[in-house]
Amino acid sequence: MATICPSILSADFSRLAEEIQDVEQKGADCIHLDLMDGHFVPNLTFGTPVIASLRSCTVLPFDAHLMVEHPETYVADLAKAGVQYVTVHQEACVHLDRLLQQIHEAGMKGGIALNPATPVDTLSCLADQLDMILIMSVNPGFGGQKFIPYALNKIAAAKKMLLEAGNIQAVIEVDGGINSNTVQAVKKAGADFLVAGSAIFGAEDRRAAISALR
Repeated sequence: MATICPSILSADFSRLAEEIQDVEQKGADCIHLDLMDGHFVPNLTFGTPVIASLRSCTVLPFDAHLMVEHPETYVADLAKAGVQYVTVHQEACVHLDRLLQQIHEAGMKGGIALNPATPVDTLSCLADQLDMILIMSVNPGFGGQKFIPYALNKIAAAKKMLLEAGNIQAVIEVDGGINSNTVQAVKKAGADFLVAGSAIFGAEDRRAAISALR
């Protein structure tokens, strides 16, 4: 069964704690946090102090997706803020192996995100060390974009790569354009964690929206 991760990028920022508590009550499994620095992607969101302030409002795991330059500078503060999953972009990292070790040593699970045009096989050397591969099915930086169809092939390729490495614990997360029209194909391709923003926070019935994705 898929793990549903509402992205607070689509929540009401003036009442984030209430929004998180609402989707928790409606059946969410995890809270997805998009950190953007205005450099790696054009948009700017929030940092670790906001995450730390939200930690007490929910018992759900925090899944931090770092769309930032120099992600290594965030790791210690994310651990202190109570984050469980940290995903960094392959495209933003010079020393990816070292950064993955840093995340693990801080007591968190480490994932690597791939932009739509980045091949899956760039992670082949790390396949046995990863806790998560995040397939971006839109170009990162903005919510509400349409799903990129070739992401389905990347999901399947990532799942195959992990299995061939003997890494049966790692999960495939998919972020971007996940809704009732795309979710079945995404799950069939091998996705385990589904990130959805507007499809959940923009729904009149959030419980029904989460249930439909699951």
